[in-house]
Amino acid sequence: MSASLIQLIASTIFTIAILHTFSVKFFKKLAHQYPRHEKIFDMLGEVEIVFGFWAIILILIFFLLLGKNELLSYLNNQSYVEPLFVFVIMIIAASKPILDFSLTCVRTISRLIPMNKSLSLFFVTISFVPLLGSFITEPAAMTLGALLLKDHFYSKNISNKFKYAIVGTLFVNVSIGGTLTPFAAPPILMVAAKWNWDLMFMLTTFGWKTVFAVFTNSLILTSLFRKELTNLEEPDVKPSQTPLIILFLHLLLLVGVIIFVHDLILFLGIFLIFLGIANSYSQFQNKLIIKEAFLVSLFLAGLVILGGLQKWWLQPLLTKLTPDQIYYAATALTAITDNAALTYLGSLVDGLSDQFKYALAAGAVTGGGLTVIANAPNPAGYSILNKNFENNIISPLYLFLSALGPTIVAIFFYKFI
Repeated sequence: MSASLIQLIASTIFTIAILHTFSVKFFKKLAHQYPRHEKIFDMLGEVEIVFGFWAIILILIFFLLLGKNELLSYLNNQSYVEPLFVFVIMIIAASKPILDFSLTCVRTISRLIPMNKSLSLFFVTISFVPLLGSFITEPAAMTLGALLLKDHFYSKNISNKFKYAIVGTLFVNVSIGGTLTPFAAPPILMVAAKWNWDLMFMLTTFGWKTVFAVFTNSLILTSLFRKELTNLEEPDVKPSQTPLIILFLHLLLLVGVIIFVHDLILFLGIFLIFLGIANSYSQFQNKLIIKEAFLVSLFLAGLVILGGLQKWWLQPLLTKLTPDQIYYAATALTAITDNAALTYLGSLVDGLSDQFKYALAAGAVTGGGLTVIANAPNPAGYSILNKNFENNIISPLYLFLSALGPTIVAIFFYKFI
């Protein structure tokens, strides 16, 4: 497939954007060195801004080269449902009633484990919550998991090594944790209907492997940092004061957004109802994470705009590979492009074998924790946790290295079991 000029430009900009994500610390340093331009450099040092910024550059070049009509035609043919859905689900899932309910569930389960309270709470948070993503969607699971870890572990005096180990394992566990159902993980959602992957197929083909991989990763992480965890004070959790009717309404709205994940108008309508309730009963709310959710949505929208012009090189690459090759290629490619884009491109190819389909989807979720851009929920976790790292930056290199071990565990279960 030959590439047009705009496709070549888009791929060049896409490459620059990826390099930019690895260079955010450089822009933060420039912000300190040049106070006069501090705000612009500080903005360019935010990972969530990167793809939105370079998408704007692409849009301007597109307009200059091809004009308004071609630009609007391209933009209108992209789907922005996922960025808007992540925006909505992050805010609702991070509301105080939902967080209090989630913490109650996590603590109730952790009490059943006969071990140190900090150990059991951590183990359940890093395992149960990602698997819960198969039912409440991965973005909601990432938001809940990151907030629980931030409040009860990152807020304590834990080592930098442990901080990176947590975020690497969380990203991998969330990426694979949504594969028990056909509607929760973005890369599975992209292909489930076309490939007839129903609930029973997901449970029998992916589900049991996923459960073993998530619990193995969580057990290894908890064991490696057992000493640090046991030295932490038991989390002090005050009982929720949220009236049952308020909690019920929040849960109902959360479920409604999840059910209507494909229907933009409906889930935005539900979100407006949520905002009305949150405003009316603000005494039962913390500050809504609207800024964080907006930045994540901007990141994903930029990824959609830039990614839509990468088909010319991605699809031919995918179709030339064997099932064994595609598994490892998808795992690697996911690190530099959104995993849902990979499976979507695969769904456009007719005549694929069942082995190829499984390998593509399994590889896409396996590599979903290696970088911030690998899986749609990752920017949500990044946005919540990055303030707990030096200079408010999660190093892309350290994230990759921290996620490598859990990724190898996922490879073992998906490829060899």
